[in-house]
Amino acid sequence: MSPLAASIAAVAAFARPEITLPLEDPILKFLLIMAIVLAAPILLNKLKVPYLLGLIIAGAVIGPHGLNLVLRDSSIILSGTAGLLYIMFLSGLDLDMSDLRRSSSRSLLFGLLTFGIPLAAGILAGRCLLGFPIHSSVLLAGLFASQTLIAYPIVSKLGITRDKAVTIAVGGTVVTDTLALLLLTVVVGVATGSVEEGFWWRLALSVVGCIACIIGLFPLLARWFFKRCSDNVSQYVFVLVMVFLGAWLAQWAGLEPIIGAFLAGLALNRLIPRTSPLMNRIEFVGNAVFIPFFLIGVGMLIDYRAFFRNWESLEVAAVMIVLVTAAKYAAAYLSQKAFRLTRNQRTLLFGLSSAHVAATLAAVMVGYNVILGHTPDGEPIRLLGESVLNGTILMILVTCTVSTFATQHGAHQIALKGARRDERTPSAASEHVLIPVAHAGMIDELVGLGIALTKQKYRSLYALKAIDNRLHDPEVQKSGQRLLDRAAEAAAAAGIHMHRLLRYDVNIVNAIVSVVRERNVSDLVLGMHQVEGTPTLALPDVLGGGAAALGKTLPQVIEGSNVTTYIYCARQPLPTVRRHLVFVPRKAELEAGFDTWLLRIRHLAHDTAGARLIFHAAPATIDHLRRHRRRRGADIAAYVAHDEGWSWDDLPAMLREVRPDDCVWVVMSRRDRISYQAAMNRVPGYLEELLPHNSYVMLFPVQAGGDEEKMYLA
Repeated sequence: MSPLAASIAAVAAFARPEITLPLEDPILKFLLIMAIVLAAPILLNKLKVPYLLGLIIAGAVIGPHGLNLVLRDSSIILSGTAGLLYIMFLSGLDLDMSDLRRSSSRSLLFGLLTFGIPLAAGILAGRCLLGFPIHSSVLLAGLFASQTLIAYPIVSKLGITRDKAVTIAVGGTVVTDTLALLLLTVVVGVATGSVEEGFWWRLALSVVGCIACIIGLFPLLARWFFKRCSDNVSQYVFVLVMVFLGAWLAQWAGLEPIIGAFLAGLALNRLIPRTSPLMNRIEFVGNAVFIPFFLIGVGMLIDYRAFFRNWESLEVAAVMIVLVTAAKYAAAYLSQKAFRLTRNQRTLLFGLSSAHVAATLAAVMVGYNVILGHTPDGEPIRLLGESVLNGTILMILVTCTVSTFATQHGAHQIALKGARRDERTPSAASEHVLIPVAHAGMIDELVGLGIALTKQKYRSLYALKAIDNRLHDPEVQKSGQRLLDRAAEAAAAAGIHMHRLLRYDVNIVNAIVSVVRERNVSDLVLGMHQVEGTPTLALPDVLGGGAAALGKTLPQVIEGSNVTTYIYCARQPLPTVRRHLVFVPRKAELEAGFDTWLLRIRHLAHDTAGARLIFHAAPATIDHLRRHRRRRGADIAAYVAHDEGWSWDDLPAMLREVRPDDCVWVVMSRRDRISYQAAMNRVPGYLEELLPHNSYVMLFPVQAGGDEEKMYLA
């Protein structure tokens, strides 16, 4: 062999990685796990098996008790812990806060049922069937009572996270897990004799302090950060910091970290709308990486050989599985009768509450590690013996299987019924939103407003860049295309497709009006006209009078397109707004587009649940505003009635009382229409002069009397 060939062979031999089992190469370990995450949904969907169960089984196969391909080492534990916290954080983040407030008593009752029934069953089983001492029986009952929202990703994927049964299940999970983990703390303390004077006071103060810190301080910190930092990566990292900080604070207070992660989700719920790009990133990373690692890590705990070594483990496991499943179903059944839920909602409630992983595993490990004494042979006497540990592992596998199948069935049926109901909804006709773009600095906020105003199922977004057809400069076209790409990126960050329209026309007004007609646009979102960096002050012609103008374009567009039009001046991110103040003129309820704009604003307030919605109007108008609230549940809005003599000349006095973080909405009117007032021509000046630091929107509804009336009233 030549020296060159020998050198090449030596280099190849040196470079070839050595494969050993279990895998130690981090690249191969990560490759194997990600291949499982990729293949599990593809293969199991064809078999009608929930992919979550597939990931658990895959973990058992490749784990130390299966083929021994991957050890459950610190890297798996770290990623799995993050995944578990992620599930609880998402469950808090996805909750409809208004529904949670209305369902708080239901969640509390369900939590007490799904805690109390298994607790009683566990104590009786431990004392009467298994012959355990009282401390061990109570701790065993705590294992029965706790639950994990392992099937929550199924609900999230089907888009029914705001169903009543889901809200009750999530709230009940927090209640029962908190009680179960507090029970664990007390039982271990009593069994080991560590309950001293002041124990209860210290526990109560630490728990209350932790909850107050997360719920009270986290929203303030998050609002401050989001207002000052618009970088997407920094915002996501900030959210991760909040999740783990909340988990650590809960752990410090003597609670399980999952409680802190859930509270962090509740705290940030109001600041991260479901349609926002940040929410899209949070769900994407969690469902693609962290949560699958957690499920695979759970599977690695399963040791099927332990049941053949000790028949007592099988006996204990059988008792645990039968009783815990029956107890959880009984709680779901009683809740269905009490809350008048459907059969599918009962199935979903049972599925979400029947899995046992996180708190159960934590409790059994604590009980197993507590040694009360030793036998004459020197064997340790544990609070929970090895048979309970092995039985718990089998219970985890079976309950996760039952949970995923039940949740899949119930959630699928609820989603199908919701889809059929939406198809029969007449308002599903057309939510086509047109966003003309001219300045790069305004695009993100305009796109965000367009997304927040409309429902995802019926929404079509169009970005338009209009170019004067007398211009033949290639750079103008390239610049316009860059603006359209920027708008498409802003929409894509929220998981929404944006149609890009580059149009040459005789002028910008004609281009916008033509696209409105051609695309059957229902909503037009415009940014404030900029003159040397400063928005102009009044609307001539359209409103009547006024020397200064919002440029020549906006008034002509408003007059030429009889669609719901929003002129938006964004001075802070929409999710950080605390209150939306909506000023409505007299007789606005008589306009053709009254229902449409009211539906849009209510949808925005519901999507950004952290902001209050306050209407200012005459008493007759407020009566109509109240009638158009959500069909289910309490009204999310507040109302301030003004006397019938109230006019836009009184607006400055009210604008001076606007607080920081308020967004002002003024419902306007085109000239000579039903709700038109002569003082409206001064409104833009009032807004610009009196709201130098607040966002505001001037809203022009669809109005009768225009040439396009019949086209746009649909």
